[in-house]
Amino acid sequence: MAMALALYHNDMSSCAQKVRLVLHEKGLDWESRHLDLRAGEHQQDWYVKLNPRAVVPTLIDGDTVVPESNVINEYLDERFPDPPLKPADAFGRARMRLWTKQLDEGVHDAGIAVLSFAVAFRHQYIAKGESGAAMLESIPDPFKRERRRDVIEKGLDSEHFRMAIERLLHLYRDMDRALADRPWLAGERYSIADAAFTPYVVRLDHLDVMGLLDSTPRVAGWYRRIQARPSFAHAIVRWENTSYLELMKRQGRENWSKIKGIADAL
Repeated sequence: MAMALALYHNDMSSCAQKVRLVLHEKGLDWESRHLDLRAGEHQQDWYVKLNPRAVVPTLIDGDTVVPESNVINEYLDERFPDPPLKPADAFGRARMRLWTKQLDEGVHDAGIAVLSFAVAFRHQYIAKGESGAAMLESIPDPFKRERRRDVIEKGLDSEHFRMAIERLLHLYRDMDRALADRPWLAGERYSIADAAFTPYVVRLDHLDVMGLLDSTPRVAGWYRRIQARPSFAHAIVRWENTSYLELMKRQGRENWSKIKGIADAL
C-alpha cells in the first residue's frame, strides 16, 4: 500500500515537533518532506499554494491538505482514533483545547519565536545580508514581519523580547498550577495538549536557558516524563540539527545573565 501521509516540516521547527510527536504516538508511517527554512524553501510559490501563511508544517493525506500544527494534530486524532490522544469526556476535551488555543493566540509567534530569534536566530539573518533582508520582507503577516524586524535589529534590547519572557513565564506558571493535581495537562492521560506544549520547553533546553523553569518545578518534572516517552527520541532528538544546536546553546549561555535579569524583574 502506498504511503498516504506526508509532512512538510523542518527539523528544528517547534510546530513541526508537535506534529511529529503525535504521528509517533499514533504509530503512523509518514513521508518526510523536509524544508530548509533558512533557504526560504517555505516561501516558494508552490508551497504557499499549499500553506498560504508560508509556515510549517503542512500535512498531506492523499489528496487532502491540512495546515496549522494544532489543527493537524486534531485531524490526525480523528482520522486515526486508536490510540486516542484526546480525553474521553467533554470537559477534558474542552480543557485540552483551552491549552492548545493559547498557542495560536501569542505564545508561539510573540513568545517562543521572539525568544529564539532574539537570542540565536537573528545572527543567521544578519549574516545573510541582503538575502536575509529579503526573507524578512517575504513574511506575509505584517505584524509578525515588523515584530521580527525589531527583534533581529535589537536582540535582547527589543521590547518584544521582554514581553516574550513575561508571556512565557505566565504560561509556565499556569502549567505548574495545572500539574499540581494531575500528571498531564488535560487530565490523567497524555494528550494532544502535552504534545503541543512539549516544544515550548524543548526550546528552553536547546537554548540552554532551562533556568526559566526554576520557579515551576512541576513543569520541569512533566518535561522529564515527556523525555522518557519513546516519541521524544523519534520526534525531537532524531531531528536535532547539530549546527543549530551549537549556535542556540552558545548564544543562550552568553546571554543567560541578561535573560535571567529580565525574568527576575518581572
